[in-house]
Amino acid sequence: MDFDEVLEELGELGKFQIINYFLICLPVFFSAANSLSYVFVAGVPDYRCYIEGCDDRSTPDYSAAWVNQTIPDLEYETETANAVYVPSQCSMYLMQNSTVGQFDVNDTCPFNFSTDTIIQCNEWIFDPEDWTIVGEWNLTCQSNLWKLSLIGTVHFAGIFCGSTIFGMLADRFGRKLMFITSIMMMTITGIGQVLSGSYNVFNVFVFLNAVGTAGIYPLAFILGVELVGKRKRELCGIVLNYFYALGEAAVALFAWWFGSWRLLQLAVSGPAAIFLCYYWLVPESVRWLLARNENDKAKSIVSTAAKTNKVVLSSRIMESMEKISGGAKTPAKDPQLLKMLGLAFHSKLLVTRISVMFYVWAATAFVYYGLSVNSTSLSGDKYLNFALVCLVEIPGYTLALYALPLFGRRRALILSLLICTVTCAAAAWTSTSLYWVATVMFLIGKLAITAAFGILYVYTAELFPTAVRSCAVGLSSTMARVGAMVAPFAPMLSTVTSGLPLICFAAAPLFAAILTALLLPETRGRRLPDTVREAEAI
Repeated sequence: MDFDEVLEELGELGKFQIINYFLICLPVFFSAANSLSYVFVAGVPDYRCYIEGCDDRSTPDYSAAWVNQTIPDLEYETETANAVYVPSQCSMYLMQNSTVGQFDVNDTCPFNFSTDTIIQCNEWIFDPEDWTIVGEWNLTCQSNLWKLSLIGTVHFAGIFCGSTIFGMLADRFGRKLMFITSIMMMTITGIGQVLSGSYNVFNVFVFLNAVGTAGIYPLAFILGVELVGKRKRELCGIVLNYFYALGEAAVALFAWWFGSWRLLQLAVSGPAAIFLCYYWLVPESVRWLLARNENDKAKSIVSTAAKTNKVVLSSRIMESMEKISGGAKTPAKDPQLLKMLGLAFHSKLLVTRISVMFYVWAATAFVYYGLSVNSTSLSGDKYLNFALVCLVEIPGYTLALYALPLFGRRRALILSLLICTVTCAAAAWTSTSLYWVATVMFLIGKLAITAAFGILYVYTAELFPTAVRSCAVGLSSTMARVGAMVAPFAPMLSTVTSGLPLICFAAAPLFAAILTALLLPETRGRRLPDTVREAEAI
């Protein structure tokens, strides 16, 4: 039986699909929030040296009036012209015991300080409105910067593992079960971060949280596209990303509102526990059930959908389903990673396509996360800037939504990659005096690469057969994490020349666009392939 034929009669996006699709999208919001919460949880707040005899431990005042007389200017130390005084984070003037010095401070700090002698401090005062793990475990100064960077590396390592693990397990044990498992893992380990009493324990939970989080979006996407008809797949694939972008932006709101890393992490993890009820609310993928010969369960779900959508399936469809549901059940072969390796030996065409997809995903993620890392070039409030950089993804995904049916998957992907190439190259060569032009190019580049991400999920799912579809998307997502792990190192290239990171962000999508144009087929208007032969025929 062709399940797309059933969907045409059932309704490609009826009430049943809309309700379940909305339920599937909600965990994606929290998945996105967990994926980026570390930006603020491990963010570096404003802090300065603690001045013995001047600061009050019980009620520390980061911006005390006498600070500029006891601590050198951070901007002066870094030789950056800035009229606004910013206290150094790790050094202070030498305190003198005598009452005679270069200057006298006010009564709240009755000591003299020598501005000719600067020493390092070992105790700090933090901005109380921005409490992160830096203040929690004194991860201060240059000697501890690697620990903060390591959190990002551990996070992406967890994403790398989770994308592969849940993709393969979903093909073996079902999309629904692994979807719920990944949500619960994200929730439990997120709360584990909140309760962590040390940096090392915290990092363990960061890794485990990333493993769980990594499974949510790909599985939500697979459940969504396998639930609807072929003419609605691009809509569902893109709308899912709206929830992801909103979840990312919500991190900034929670961080600003709570001002505490523990409350922030609790806010993005704890509420997701309610999704345990999905075990009873959300149906398994009918396509997966049919592929596993679980035909009775598939028929039951289709019957429920027909009642909810208030449609009556034709006698031809019902007879076909009756025959299938009464057929003998044969054990389905385990797809897992061996199935993908099997394709390597039996279908060179599919191996070529998945290899190209691996690079395109990695390049797209490299630029996507690289631009996010470089978003500090946007001046202003850090919470607002972070939210804007995330929210610009919504028009990016919307652009993908209209580009998919207008240009097709292949041309839409190529076009978005080329736009990113042009804008990043333009930003790299823009004069520093025209900073606003570079900012506009930066945002357009982020918009374009976001559109490419949205297109990739739809495109990849349509290229591969049902038995390995989830595995293909999961492995591709894993390769994206390789690009994401490389992205944080891109800013270091600016030590060679200031525009080199943006030049790399322009070159990577250019090569991806060329490979797509030469080696990948168009899938617009075609039904999802159920077998290797059908996938090769695209």
